[in-house]
Amino acid sequence: MRVTVTREQLTTIAPYDIADTLERGNIVYFPDCPIQLPAPGDLDFMRARMPELLKLKNISYHPESDKVYGIEGSAEEVERARRILSDHKKQVEAFLNRVAPHFTREWLVGTSTYRPLQERGRNLSPHASNELVHVDAGAYGATHGDRVFRFFVNVNGAGEDRVWATKGPFHEVYKRAGAAAGIARPRIRENVWDRIRTGLVSLLGRLNPVLKTALDSSPYDRAMRKLHNYMKDTPSFQADPTGHEEFRFPPGSAWMCFTDGVSHACLSGQHSFIDTYVVRLKHCRLPEAAPFTLLQRGL
Repeated sequence: MRVTVTREQLTTIAPYDIADTLERGNIVYFPDCPIQLPAPGDLDFMRARMPELLKLKNISYHPESDKVYGIEGSAEEVERARRILSDHKKQVEAFLNRVAPHFTREWLVGTSTYRPLQERGRNLSPHASNELVHVDAGAYGATHGDRVFRFFVNVNGAGEDRVWATKGPFHEVYKRAGAAAGIARPRIRENVWDRIRTGLVSLLGRLNPVLKTALDSSPYDRAMRKLHNYMKDTPSFQADPTGHEEFRFPPGSAWMCFTDGVSHACLSGQHSFIDTYVVRLKHCRLPEAAPFTLLQRGL
């Protein structure tokens, strides 16, 4: 499920190999981060100051407003964090344009976040916790069947791995838990009222992006949210060893996956960058592997 790609392999890998590997529900892992990271002084600043300035769950740079949210500090500190996250996002996007250019066609560019706290033992609510295995549901509102894609980098300065757990790709989790989650045969096609709602929410989102995230929905996204919540709310599912694997990502490494198609949890780790995008399903080469198609078929 974790497919390793070295720097040498990146120079010779066949077109679409990485993208197809991702669409099949795998994690693509780079032992050496394939993009240029922030300067050492900037990384030291993020590690030292972000835990102290944090006011929300994460620190997020929103490209649509060119602002950073989630911290309270001096104007100079906020501006430095904004610049670091903005520059990092540009590096990620340039890399993805090289290795999977069809993913970037009409994609929704989401946030670049920095996670400064130790994930283990954060005492968050189950639905907010990163320590419980789940699939991602929705991104910046509703995806309407498009794919949630994320690029991760461990920049821990103390040598600590970021530890992930999984219970398998979406198609396996759906077979095991779909009926119990109440989505054995969900309605995922949108009707006229769904489209009207999305149109109105999009207009509101131009005034305040948070409103779009909070209000937008679709039948598909509601089905995915049901599965997400069932997984996190069900101790027996979390304890079930079926499909369970754990992966360690050392400092200086990077990895990426469709987080709607790979069940995952972060068991421990501190200091990482996470960049999020919504990839249009119509531009995927393997739409039959997407959660939208699998939900459409039902169990």
